[in-house]
Amino acid sequence: MCQYSSPADGTATDWHLAHLGSRAVAGVGLVMTEATAVSRDGRISPHDLGIWSDNQVPGLRRVTDFLRQHGAVSGVQLAHAGRKASRLPAWEGGGFLQPEGGGWETLGPSALAYDRTGLAVPREMTLTEIDAVVDDFGAATRRAREAGFDVIEIHAAHGYLLHSFMSALSNTRDDQYGGDYEARTRLLREVITRVREEWGERPLFVRISVVEAFESPDSWTLADSERIAGWLIDQGVDLIDCSTGGLVPGAGIFGDTPAYQLEYSEALRRVGATTAVVGGITEPAQAEEILRDGKADLVLLGRELLRNPGWVGRAAAELGVPRPAPPQYFRAYRPGESTALLTERTH
Repeated sequence: MCQYSSPADGTATDWHLAHLGSRAVAGVGLVMTEATAVSRDGRISPHDLGIWSDNQVPGLRRVTDFLRQHGAVSGVQLAHAGRKASRLPAWEGGGFLQPEGGGWETLGPSALAYDRTGLAVPREMTLTEIDAVVDDFGAATRRAREAGFDVIEIHAAHGYLLHSFMSALSNTRDDQYGGDYEARTRLLREVITRVREEWGERPLFVRISVVEAFESPDSWTLADSERIAGWLIDQGVDLIDCSTGGLVPGAGIFGDTPAYQLEYSEALRRVGATTAVVGGITEPAQAEEILRDGKADLVLLGRELLRNPGWVGRAAAELGVPRPAPPQYFRAYRPGESTALLTERTH
């Protein structure tokens, strides 16, 4: 979940160490960064976390070292915001930043604004700029390795750059990166190929919007996702993180029902993908049922872990398994409630 807490140079701060580290201390198995920009113009806001410079590696390494010391696997989400870049942080309204206010030129597959109001119309990317994006993802992958991350997730959902190339709603190009399905997915496929070359056999996830949930013949559909899932499986992508929407304002699957996006994880599992489910998962029994019934292979929590950093301890207690906790927290447990990580030092 975006924190908008980096200085202009995109480095990780004490906030990131405390925010991500507290989840590791609380027993979260995989702790993943927010969308982390592979280039300066790929930031959502001026305060995004970045991985476009070697100067950003030490701060990220400080975070991954801490996560590893406390038993968590560390993940980084590599992203380029595309036409949704140059925005204010959410708590400042999230509006687009004009150049005179510290914003920058946004880029996209075509000169079509996210909000269709004529504001922040992106510049259609040249072939040279598209090649540079592939290089940026490759260089970011090298830095992720140097920073000690265990997992990379490529963000190709929610209307950001890679997703905007995939959808005919936002991509009206007539060259090798636009037109039919093969051309529109070419950038994603090139990025994944480059990342895999740099990353080796380490775990690689891809986040997609399985459906756009927008009534148009040009919308990306479940059938399109099933098709790209087959290619991702063939390329050795380890997991598809299943979300929805985000390409146009108000489009997506939203609801108050538990696990409201679960059907999309189930659909991609049926075509052979390993999947993660997100959205509306708040109860431990609910998460356990999803895994037990084979509807997803991994449960990812975002907002719920913001609301309740100790969710894993609650889940362990409700499900009757050892509670993960560092020895420093031994006074939180009654005799006989020793946790998976408590040792003799608690006495």
